[in-house]
Amino acid sequence: MCPLWLLTLLLALSQALPFEQKGFWDFTLDDGLLMMNDEEASGSDTTSGVPDLDSVTPTFSAMCPFGCHCHLRVVQCSDLGLKTVPKEISPDTTLLDLQNNDISELRKDDFKGLQHLYALVLVNNKISKIHEKAFSPLRKLQKLYISKNHLVEIPPNLPSSLVELRIHDNRIRKVPKGVFSGLRNMNCIEMGGNPLENSGFEPGAFDGLKLNYLRISEAKLTGIPKDLPETLNELHLDHNKIQAIELEDLLRYSKLYRLGLGHNQIRMIENGSLSFLPTLRELHLDNNKLSRVPAGLPDLKLLQVVYLHSNNITKVGINDFCPMGFGVKRAYYNGISLFNNPVPYWEVQPATFRCVTDRLAIQFGNYKK
Repeated sequence: MCPLWLLTLLLALSQALPFEQKGFWDFTLDDGLLMMNDEEASGSDTTSGVPDLDSVTPTFSAMCPFGCHCHLRVVQCSDLGLKTVPKEISPDTTLLDLQNNDISELRKDDFKGLQHLYALVLVNNKISKIHEKAFSPLRKLQKLYISKNHLVEIPPNLPSSLVELRIHDNRIRKVPKGVFSGLRNMNCIEMGGNPLENSGFEPGAFDGLKLNYLRISEAKLTGIPKDLPETLNELHLDHNKIQAIELEDLLRYSKLYRLGLGHNQIRMIENGSLSFLPTLRELHLDNNKLSRVPAGLPDLKLLQVVYLHSNNITKVGINDFCPMGFGVKRAYYNGISLFNNPVPYWEVQPATFRCVTDRLAIQFGNYKK
């Protein structure tokens, strides 16, 4: 029964939305981040997230907090109504699951002796206070999931070994300069669902970070932040209040190949704005207020997926997606969504989609006034 119980636990731990993970072994044994779909998505500069083989072999320590389940160096203490971090946690623990409890504070010695901890799950507690030295013992911590709590600031003195931070659905309004100082291994931050405005990011707040992935969705942004890491491959700013993309908004993000701007209030994308994204492969602009297809799409030679559904687009030109001539665009589209727009699809010329792999990749119709 132990393998079945463990599998059930590990699958449950992988469901901390909105950031998607495929399963528990992505959680503990991944090679960097597995959030990208193609080979180029893995950060070549990142430190491997693979612990040594000893960390996944059975342990026979008798130490296990009351009410918790302990197996294979995994200590599972979720849904127990805990008020504090339990004691008597084995020092060889690599994953500690404390989600869905009533913990309100992380104290100085709560994680004392847990120098082998790789992943710490604190999702859905009531944490509002963290001692400045609470994470000091966690010298090998790579994944910290502390979403759905009551934090009003980024926790201080995060472990320098950290690779992935999920801190969405808290009460954070400000990201001060230096808060991520020394986190050279970090390549993923999920911080959506916080009441962050553009003014909440101090200049230099992300200095020193070489992030692969950043999500600041469901916040209060009115424009694309201009001081994010230049190393980003994925940037998700969906469900904000962004109204326009101006010429130099994307200037420093030339390495992006997935950009999420869906569910905003974008009416205008200035000509030339997208030219700063030469490696872009996927563009999400659905559920906005665009009246036309953004200019510059034919020049993005690697672009394969464009979401434009649920806008106010009334016309699609023959050269809106594909370059004139042949052999110019290196990648063919495999997905263009235009449904729920007031465009008369019967008037769109077939040649408009000459650089699309299959007509089934084009989605039209279903417009409702």
